[in-house]
Amino acid sequence: MSLDPWHVLTANYGHIAYPGTAFVTLLDCFLYLILTYNVGRARMKFGVPATETGGPQDLMRIIRAHLNTLEQLAFHLPVLWVAALAVSDNFATLGGAVWLFARTLYAARYYQKANRRTKGFLISMIANMVLLIGAFCGVIASF
Repeated sequence: MSLDPWHVLTANYGHIAYPGTAFVTLLDCFLYLILTYNVGRARMKFGVPATETGGPQDLMRIIRAHLNTLEQLAFHLPVLWVAALAVSDNFATLGGAVWLFARTLYAARYYQKANRRTKGFLISMIANMVLLIGAFCGVIASF
């Protein structure tokens, strides 16, 4: 048997155990990159350097949407993957897609006006709670 470096690198290419969850995770990361880009663009628009932590309310809403999404990702991603492992890829994919939609809604509405963010926030929290409960039940059932 010869060692073919190309085959070694591509032996599992296209074979992912949890493709839906992996795809939603990548979309979550893409959303975060977009929100990061929006902060940089807004800083340039308002003339606020990266070292400053304050600025106009329009800028602060964009920064808060970005930071709150980062805070939510720290909870969302582990729960998403435990749900995929303990329940199913489809369950986690659906919950992750709802969360992604809600966070997109949250940011878009927060950019407009601070008090418009509630709907997206609540939907994303409910999606995470459903994922958490499902993951918890799936883990408990495996004992």
